[in-house]
Amino acid sequence: MKTYDQFIADKSQLGGSSGFEPVWMPDFLFDFQKALVDWSIGKGRSATFADCGLGKTPMQLVWAENIVRKTNKPNLIITPLAVGAQTIQEGEKFGIEARQSRDGKAHPGINVTNYERIHLFNRNDFGSVVCDESSAIKSFTGKHRALVTDFMRKMPFRHLCTATAAPNDYIELGTSSEALGELGYTDMLTRFFKNDQNTIKPMKYRERNKNLAKVDERAKWRFKGHAEEHFWRWVASWARAMRKPSDLGFDDSRFVLPPLIEREHVVESRTLPDGYLLPMEAVGLFEERGEQRRTISERCEMVAELVNKTGQPAVTWCHLNPEGDLLEKLIPDAVQVSGSDSTDRKEEILTAFTRGEIRVLVTKPKIGAWGLNWQHCNHMTFFPSHSFEQYYQGVRRCWRFGQNRPVTVDIVATDSGARVMHNLKRKAEAADRMFTALVRHMNDAVGIRRTESFTNNTEVPSWI
Repeated sequence: MKTYDQFIADKSQLGGSSGFEPVWMPDFLFDFQKALVDWSIGKGRSATFADCGLGKTPMQLVWAENIVRKTNKPNLIITPLAVGAQTIQEGEKFGIEARQSRDGKAHPGINVTNYERIHLFNRNDFGSVVCDESSAIKSFTGKHRALVTDFMRKMPFRHLCTATAAPNDYIELGTSSEALGELGYTDMLTRFFKNDQNTIKPMKYRERNKNLAKVDERAKWRFKGHAEEHFWRWVASWARAMRKPSDLGFDDSRFVLPPLIEREHVVESRTLPDGYLLPMEAVGLFEERGEQRRTISERCEMVAELVNKTGQPAVTWCHLNPEGDLLEKLIPDAVQVSGSDSTDRKEEILTAFTRGEIRVLVTKPKIGAWGLNWQHCNHMTFFPSHSFEQYYQGVRRCWRFGQNRPVTVDIVATDSGARVMHNLKRKAEAADRMFTALVRHMNDAVGIRRTESFTNNTEVPSWI
């Protein structure tokens, strides 16, 4: 017989807990970290959306160590490129043993690999999995993304960690939910949202998951009437979000960010588009991309001027291969990580920059903007794009809790790139509002669940 509380929880899709009481809680964790780890271990399958520098790595290591001690089965932590080495170093710092695994072998205890090698592993060899910087999963190809989700699908214990949950990206929240064994993103959207087209388009069936359908991601989804509160209550049943400890009711005094200095530099194009006698603002992606290609030399020369004269570590983010190649030539001590490099080569260069062995790193946000800790560096340059998440993640490699110097971000654009800059700022403001709302709704949802909990022991037959 079910209790009335259990019956209501089942009907509301709040799910339950499949974890246990922690068997080990080390003193090196801060109070808010202990609270998050305690909750995530008890939940069993959960997500932590915590901002950069709040200690997701020690939290996930303690989570993994607890699962290993309880189940006596290996754990796998999956990270972006070169982040695995940082994870192992953090483990050594805190006395938690973790081993890098590149060949798919499951060693006893905690294993660490990167997303690019997940196809080498057999999920049946592990009792738990952690996806570090899980928001990066959506940047993979559909096949690779499905591979990661499928690897997690039947794992007894699962944990997702990321700094940006993209709270206005309901597709991503649905992907996280699906990976944890909650509602799939199609079921999530149809339960809580509606779109103007009121359609869900089918997709090719995925291997071993032939009941999954794909939604039209271009549609504008909005909450159904009175569904917003229930949606955030559901998200709060499997995730916790915070940008600072006070979001969970803890003290912020040890987590204060240094100043962020964003400087905009406008360069003039030396050429005009074909058929034009006067410069015109680029309108639409086609014209913007054309202008980006026409002004590669002007923009890269400006970046080289900003970086060469400092003698300090710097990251120069680019988007096009010719940009990266030219920056590497114009900055004498720069080393580039490009998409054509092998996985081992990418890891080698990213790790060398992390150790301070390379002064200037040239790469694309989609390659190096997730998970890496570059607190030794406080200067970077950006060519703006419409992707706020890439910009945010790139900046947060250096501007994070624990950085003790002001961080300077030089944004280099053309006159006609004003629309891109305006859109980027609009998305930044919207993301800040949405994450604030996410934290508030989650806290409200947790409070509502406590206060609305029935105290009687009324039982409901299991067949209802």
